[in-house]
Amino acid sequence: MTNRKDELAANLAGVEERIAAACAAAGRPREEVTLIVVTKTYPASDVRILSELGVRHVAENRDQDAAPKAAECSDLPLTWHFVGQLQTNKVRSVVGYAGLVHSVDRSRLVTALSREAVRAGREVGCLVQVALDADASGRGERGGVAPGAVAELADLVARAEGLRLAGLMTVAPLTGEYAGREQAAFERLMDLSADLRRTHPAANMVSAGMSADLEQAVAAGATHVRVGSAVLGVRPGLG
Repeated sequence: MTNRKDELAANLAGVEERIAAACAAAGRPREEVTLIVVTKTYPASDVRILSELGVRHVAENRDQDAAPKAAECSDLPLTWHFVGQLQTNKVRSVVGYAGLVHSVDRSRLVTALSREAVRAGREVGCLVQVALDADASGRGERGGVAPGAVAELADLVARAEGLRLAGLMTVAPLTGEYAGREQAAFERLMDLSADLRRTHPAANMVSAGMSADLEQAVAAGATHVRVGSAVLGVRPGLG
């Protein structure tokens, strides 16, 4: 355990240095950027160590991994974020532990989240996932809605009982005009965020950037970065 704690502490320090340097380069205060550690495929014991090391925000992208882990770590002062594509049949479970859902990308999901949040007596923060690689169907390879559909979906979230419109999220696309142009993609997200805040001033969260491109996200103005492998290391998926 001590070795793992030392490893995570060193990795966390390295990521912290990267965020601090990116903030300095962008002329931003370090406290403007929140680190969310994505713990997918890693055990609850790692989450516990991360909490001891001062991490307060953790994320998962699959409910079958997240639900038991969140239950095991329910005594810790953590905010759980759900960042993966979310099926409506998993919504009840996710609402049970997630403070924020970053991957809201369709009206049916908004309806399901609202129903379960009300049933559970909880308020769930929701981010509209933007697909900058959206095809003719209006959806991206990894979920999300086309930029032109953001305002309508955001309005739906804002009106939904039990939900709070928190902001926008994107994943740097692998195809389309922004492929290989991470900072341009994140700058486009910031433009969409500025548009959103004209009608929803409190929806000021911008979730962008992962282990490989957090610097570009910070440079563009992201408020939250989602970092997994740079903190936890690379591990094969569990199926």
